[in-house]
Amino acid sequence: MPTFETDSEDERAPVEKLFGRERPIHDVLGGGKVADVLLWRDKRVSATLLTGISVIWFLFEVVEYNMVTLLCHIFITTMLLIFIWSAGADIFKWTPPDIPNTILRESTFKEAVSTFHAKLNEFLSKFLYIACGNDPKNFFLAIISFSILSMIGNYISSLNLLFFGLLCMETLPFLYERYEEEVDYLAGRVTRRVRKVYKKVDTKVLEKIPRGPVKEKKSKKF
Repeated sequence: MPTFETDSEDERAPVEKLFGRERPIHDVLGGGKVADVLLWRDKRVSATLLTGISVIWFLFEVVEYNMVTLLCHIFITTMLLIFIWSAGADIFKWTPPDIPNTILRESTFKEAVSTFHAKLNEFLSKFLYIACGNDPKNFFLAIISFSILSMIGNYISSLNLLFFGLLCMETLPFLYERYEEEVDYLAGRVTRRVRKVYKKVDTKVLEKIPRGPVKEKKSKKF
């Protein structure tokens, strides 16, 4: 009779990392400034980004701002604040606004474009590699993931989907790193339970399905 792992064996089983990873989560996310922001290593930048995302979602989804209208209102408000600051500098002895000659450095812009270009090339190369059938597991996983996203897109607007995606990127990696051992332990138990159920189904159902006789290939005589 087939034997299966008991609960005690399940408890003694070594804890596997989520998704079978071997590197720290910081290295998996790239190990750079993006990883620092997603893991809240720089709390000020991470909090500012999360607040900005939430405000933009609120303005577009709840207040129902139009993109052009919102940009125009932002520029109008900025110009009025700078005008009041500049006009009141002489009256109230404020420090006048220092308008730099260069707002964005060319090197910063080139670095951002270069990083985006490299990441986009990496994504497209991996996408084409999987689409050619070189990685069957990720091929079917991608098909299933895109199908699920397409069904979700029928019920959730693109803005909400983008907001919740960014919200998950800002929170889930941080929470996972903080509670890594607990998450890995629970994920490992779920994975082992799924394997047990599959073994039982395979033994009690799949193996009992009658199969036709295997025909032997006749060797050709020359």
